[in-house]
Amino acid sequence: MTERIAHICAAAVKARVFADVGCDHGYMTQYMLRNGLCERAYISDISAKSLKKAERLLARYIAEGRCIPVVADGLDGLPEPCDFVLIAGLGGEEIVKILRRAYLPSRFLLQPMKNSEKLRRYLVGCGAKIELDHTFSEGEERRKYYDLILGSAEGGDFYTEREFRFGRDNLNGSSPYPFLFQMKEELEKTKARLSLALREGSRDALLRRQAELEEVIYEVERSL
Repeated sequence: MTERIAHICAAAVKARVFADVGCDHGYMTQYMLRNGLCERAYISDISAKSLKKAERLLARYIAEGRCIPVVADGLDGLPEPCDFVLIAGLGGEEIVKILRRAYLPSRFLLQPMKNSEKLRRYLVGCGAKIELDHTFSEGEERRKYYDLILGSAEGGDFYTEREFRFGRDNLNGSSPYPFLFQMKEELEKTKARLSLALREGSRDALLRRQAELEEVIYEVERSL
């Protein structure tokens, strides 16, 4: 199990029926079943070939009838609503398409690879309550950064524009460090691009980005 999957597992909540959409090797479902966090689980992937990896790992639970593999596009094709759904490793826009086409689960755990802002806007627009929204990292020498969002379908929420862009828990000081590392790396990249930018429009956009990053870094560090 990778650092990334272990971090996602740590945010899991108990459910009656769990679904792992785009389940990859099925480690999250194994964690849920092994730790008694769900009565049964669905593993789904759009590719039958890809689904085989998880089926091998979860063969015991499949034989017991506690894990049901489904070749499906997102939540389409699952025979019942699931009260806790994980969607990890897809883009934010793709996750929005999956949820819009099906339903917003009672509880959800989402790990978008990009376009997190669009996903946050969709969730808040649907009346969801976001309980956890932070950045975490994997690796040491070459860190990779991921956003993780845990929430409920009901309860409603309010996000500022900056929280939509950067994630609420990253800004309020409750989970600052991986986010700070990411922002500082992004700031250095922005400065490097600025030194090479010749067109006035490009320079203006990069200067705005630099100022925004510097302000966010200052505010988060001040909250520590």
